[in-house]
Amino acid sequence: MGISTDNVTGLVLAVSSSIFIGTSFIVKKMGLKKSSTRGRSAASGGHAYLYEPWWWIGMISMIVGEIANFAAYAFAPAILVTPLGALSIIVSAVLAHFILEEKLHIFGMLGCALCMVGSTTIVLHAPHERIIHSVREVWHLATEPGFIVYTCVVVVLVFVLIFYCVPRYGERHLVVYVGICSLTGSLTVMGVKAVGIAIKLTIEETNQFTYFQTWFFTLFVIGCCILQINYLNKALDTFNTAVVSPVYYVMFTSLTIFASIIMFKDWDSQNASQIATELCGFVTILSGTFLLHKTKDMGNKPPEQSPASSTPDQANTDNNPST
Repeated sequence: MGISTDNVTGLVLAVSSSIFIGTSFIVKKMGLKKSSTRGRSAASGGHAYLYEPWWWIGMISMIVGEIANFAAYAFAPAILVTPLGALSIIVSAVLAHFILEEKLHIFGMLGCALCMVGSTTIVLHAPHERIIHSVREVWHLATEPGFIVYTCVVVVLVFVLIFYCVPRYGERHLVVYVGICSLTGSLTVMGVKAVGIAIKLTIEETNQFTYFQTWFFTLFVIGCCILQINYLNKALDTFNTAVVSPVYYVMFTSLTIFASIIMFKDWDSQNASQIATELCGFVTILSGTFLLHKTKDMGNKPPEQSPASSTPDQANTDNNPST
């Protein structure tokens, strides 16, 4: 399958987005670390980071990246744009290695390479963007029974995580904060795609802002983004960046692709071979992120002293029960 012009545009925007977002993780982490020395940390409910210039620089970088990502969804299907977020993991891991001294082991480098291979596979076999003529078509897709059920399940899970799990397990288990961001993010992307399509059609002189659906999707996206930013800050302030970034990516990407398949039916125009290839590419990316996660601390720990390397005095002490 050839890559369409819209898919190429979406690809360029998605790659640019990954660079900005990957950088933002590091710069925001620097700001959070600096602010925690002057007040309550974000993890404990503090907002001292709002007075830290580095945090704002990171925030601006993330906003620029999200705008590029926002635009990418208007041109290409979510199944192409979302997995390319793996590139932000590579940017984040490399910068964390040099700036935050969160060392990237050789197997972490292999994980980055796997992410690149998987992303390339998906790019080459991604489906063409579905032709949408009005934001009302998106509204119709969003109100079909399948997607309504998915939305209800996500909302219930997010409420359970926020009101039950966060107070009890938030600072001990990364999956709580990241789960809130990922579940909410899967719905956010669907809203972003709707607003992006509305803006694209409006620029093409078919005004979509006369429909209430456009404004509903816009307010929905803003609300979800605020929620995600809040809990992503907590995750970054509590856990290692090299862990937050890949885990967030895996959960967010998996849920977003699942939501897109339900809502936009991306795979309807593809055969089994194309779908299988895309799945292989996605699994390759997941393997890369898993490898980055599992090897994050390798090479940073001092070698354990072997019994053979103990001093003679230690050996004599060990062998003499009377001492």
